[in-house]
Amino acid sequence: MSAIAPPTTLTQVRGACPHDCPDTCALLTTVENGIAVKVQGNPDHPHTGGTLCTKVSRYPERTYHPERILRPLKRVGPKGAGQFAPVSWEQALQDIATRLGAIAARAPEAILPYSYAGTMGLVQGDSMSSRFFHRLGASLLERTICSTAGGEGLVHTLGGKVGMGVEFFAQAKLILIWGSNSITSNLHFWRYAQLAKRNGAKLICIDPRKSETADKCHEHIALLPGTDGALALGLMHELIHNDWLDHDYLGQYTLGWDALRERALLWPPERVAAVCGLQPEQVRALARDYGACAHRGEPAAIRLNYGMQRVHGGGNAVRLVASLPALIGAWRHRAGGMLLSSSGRFPVDGAALQRPDLLAPRTPRTLNMVTIGDDLLRPSSADFGPAIEALVVYNSNPVAVAPDSAKVVRGFAREDLFTVVLEHFQTDTADYADYILPATTQLEHWDVHLSYGHTDVLLNRPAIAPLGQCKPNTQVFRELARAMGYQDDCFTQDDLTLCRAAYGSAVDFDELLSQGFSTLKIADAPFAQGNFPTASGKCEFFSARLAASGQDGLPDHLPNHETLGTDPAYPLAMISPPARNFLNSSFVNVASLRESEGQPLLEMHATDAAARGLSSGQIVRVYNQRGEYRCKLTISDRARPRVVNGLGVWWRKFGLAGTNVNELTSQKLTDLGHGPTFYDCLVEVAAL
Repeated sequence: MSAIAPPTTLTQVRGACPHDCPDTCALLTTVENGIAVKVQGNPDHPHTGGTLCTKVSRYPERTYHPERILRPLKRVGPKGAGQFAPVSWEQALQDIATRLGAIAARAPEAILPYSYAGTMGLVQGDSMSSRFFHRLGASLLERTICSTAGGEGLVHTLGGKVGMGVEFFAQAKLILIWGSNSITSNLHFWRYAQLAKRNGAKLICIDPRKSETADKCHEHIALLPGTDGALALGLMHELIHNDWLDHDYLGQYTLGWDALRERALLWPPERVAAVCGLQPEQVRALARDYGACAHRGEPAAIRLNYGMQRVHGGGNAVRLVASLPALIGAWRHRAGGMLLSSSGRFPVDGAALQRPDLLAPRTPRTLNMVTIGDDLLRPSSADFGPAIEALVVYNSNPVAVAPDSAKVVRGFAREDLFTVVLEHFQTDTADYADYILPATTQLEHWDVHLSYGHTDVLLNRPAIAPLGQCKPNTQVFRELARAMGYQDDCFTQDDLTLCRAAYGSAVDFDELLSQGFSTLKIADAPFAQGNFPTASGKCEFFSARLAASGQDGLPDHLPNHETLGTDPAYPLAMISPPARNFLNSSFVNVASLRESEGQPLLEMHATDAAARGLSSGQIVRVYNQRGEYRCKLTISDRARPRVVNGLGVWWRKFGLAGTNVNELTSQKLTDLGHGPTFYDCLVEVAAL
């Protein structure tokens, strides 16, 4: 007789995408006999609508990747050689606790946590880990590497990271997609934009690169990197000059209009065109389209993304663009206004999760994650404090993603630096670890999420048991706390308790448990009658807080740190937008996605290539005073003259010469928010 096959157990588990993307999709994971066999979008979640990007739809491939780290590893070779041997959790935790304890007894600030948005989850991202480092007295990390310039720009103009509801873009009659390749980085917003387009809306893409999104818009305005603020001032000039203004809205619901008006009148289209690398008529036509909506009483909407604020004047540029809707009264319509981030809407109880009270009475120093390259190489001093002796990295891959990476590598290569990395894979950063601790993926742990692209709270349930000896970040830090001898009750709370604490009574947790998401209650047109979350309750063109800190209270165009034409040795500007099949440095090691991407690419305009005798397909060296990067050249109209596009972020170990595009980017900071200036970078390109 043949054996009877055991019955198949098939379930679907609700979850949430953890990655750094405004869409924050609701997931359904199909589990067959304890194995995740499929990840798809939850059709019951309105914003997800059952669809996922290519990257996340292949999440099982990532979770069950043959190179997944499944047990603790200890370094057995030179720093950076990537040579490790398995050890037990007990041995790893005890050794780490002993090393950290010895440093903390002398100088706790010599210990630095380094994390960002490898998961956007509030629990696995920064709850138990913050409690641990606060109790330890470690240095604090200023987490700025993505969005702080734009975030501060919104705070000083609108009062917070707030904007229009993303679903209402479908009803707009004009959409400016500004600094966003929505097709690849904001797929579900693009669905709403497409609905609007089919209903007669005009779509205009403003971006130095002719992106896949620009291909699908009615117009593309290819301005020079870092000139968005000048373009916004030029639009204001034309709105004023032609009286395409909502005077009633300006009078009732804005602060500082007379001063901003005076500044904008200094920016006629000819001046703007010279700065932005455009034609004056392009500026006039864009203002005409935007002002016509006000004249006809139709909604005009702006979708910003974070690329435009990764330059010296990025915070001011966001302030200027965020001011535009108030000039024409676009906020009166639920389908009018602008959206960069909605994350300020979420009533997260950060203190309950992170427990800053554990710091008392200490005030540790704060180090900026953007300058990790310099900081790892700094000796002890009165100004800096103790040299960094220990680094604990989780939810990040700084050797690949931090700027000026030659310095970052030198810092991580220090033999006297004790480094612990919590990871899924042996990344560029993990190669330099003393210990690699195996972390769970989103399919294996509890978490709760906000979104910066919509206003739904999402809950993630574990779909499968942790593979091998992997543990959630929270559990790793609980066990480290125990190994350090910490007896505080806060280290005993389980992950479900932390999920409940994230929003307290502000969100119905039973609703999260039952359907996986809960929608915040927000007015359709929240700023139709002012009510901005600023001190004045108005859209603040003039910021008293900025003025009190010694800065210009009015927004202005600030030139790049590295402005085109200022250094003849490096006559090209370089931006480094994400490759379509990667998300920051995540998914680079997924073979199918890397194969789709091909090789590290540099896009260059034909005129620039001809001037250098270069041709498509050849390997070139891209270089500046910070380093050199080798990649494959493609001559393409996706690049505008004088600007090259270095698509990132590849792991260095998959690069053509062991580097990536961040070999060329600098550690200089933005005007507001102490953010990075990845797109503020001059280079030259030559054949090998």
